[in-house]
Amino acid sequence: MNQVYAAAAGTKRELNKVFWAAGFGWMFDAMDVGLLSFVLVALREEWGLTAQEAGLLGTFNLVGMAIGAVLGGYLADRLGRRPVFLLTLLVFGVFSLGSAFAGGFGIMLALRFLMGVGLGAELPVASTLVSEFAPAAIRGRMVVLLESFWAAGWILAAVLAYFVIPPYGWRVAVAVGALPIALAFWIRREVPESPQYRAKAERRIGIRELFTSYKRETIALWAVWFAIAFSYYGMFLWLPSVLVDKGFTMIQSFRYVLLMTLAQLPGYFAASYLVERWGRKATLAVFLVASGAMALGFGFSQSTGMLLLTGALLSFSNLGAWGALYAYTPENYPAPIRAGGAGFAAGFGRIGSVVAPYLVGALVQGHVGYAPIFGVFTAVLLIGTIMLLIYGIETKARQAS
Repeated sequence: MNQVYAAAAGTKRELNKVFWAAGFGWMFDAMDVGLLSFVLVALREEWGLTAQEAGLLGTFNLVGMAIGAVLGGYLADRLGRRPVFLLTLLVFGVFSLGSAFAGGFGIMLALRFLMGVGLGAELPVASTLVSEFAPAAIRGRMVVLLESFWAAGWILAAVLAYFVIPPYGWRVAVAVGALPIALAFWIRREVPESPQYRAKAERRIGIRELFTSYKRETIALWAVWFAIAFSYYGMFLWLPSVLVDKGFTMIQSFRYVLLMTLAQLPGYFAASYLVERWGRKATLAVFLVASGAMALGFGFSQSTGMLLLTGALLSFSNLGAWGALYAYTPENYPAPIRAGGAGFAAGFGRIGSVVAPYLVGALVQGHVGYAPIFGVFTAVLLIGTIMLLIYGIETKARQAS
């Protein structure tokens, strides 16, 4: 183990600090984002929102994430990973707590947008930091395990929604969900700056290199980020609402989503093993194809058993793909443009996540069935897989630079 860490960009102690600080923050962020999918069900009843308006609420959050991803990655390459990392959680936490007191649809839209900016900026910076501190031998596994905190956050959101929203209302759930962010911010103060960022002054290259020297990598990453963000946010933000529309009560819907969400964790763990055994590209492609197949299966499911089975397998494969993608993305670029490259890829992907929730709302309001809606997600995932196979490169053996 000591020999492994001798090649790392940081010490084992530093890696542990960065990993757990990023992981807990990621978990609390995911918990708040996950709560939105349950809050949408409650808001449609309390505020009388149409399906399109509910979709718009998710879309505003994701527009903020798209802007934040590009801005956060760009600033992290210029100001440092650590200060941007700390700022993102502060921005997210303040507006997350504020959303518990929103008095109407308009102010909620604005607050969810600003939350999205903080969250979108955090994710590429956090994954870049962990990638730069981890040694090459376990780098992919560490980043996928970091991403597994997202599943833990969604599980907490489902638990919170199930036990708090029905008896106490959505405002209490959102307020409770935002409070642990203060703890995560305190933990993050211990995070050191990436040694690769400190050393990058010797190699100054511009962000334009993403579209020249690293054009092939950028094409593959942008295509996959779009496909997976489009499918994930289109499907999972609407999952509780889909179940309600299929005839289940709100409480039944929350219970079933909690069961499906539990399958996300083994999906991450499987991906964390396979990225080091099969490589990043092969693992990502397999999980993308499986996610597309399960999306189609879920859309056509009618019985409770099939909904639970296909929903659980969808959670397993889609979140496994996310883990592999976060491990894969930073490794495509050198340190001077690594965070920016990850941020631009995530930002482009967020275009898909912006479009998808609103598109689903519009299709539902237009009385389009869930089978063709989920068929769209399958098609987009398969296109992303094809682009990955054509343009993507394997990065498993790459040393950090």
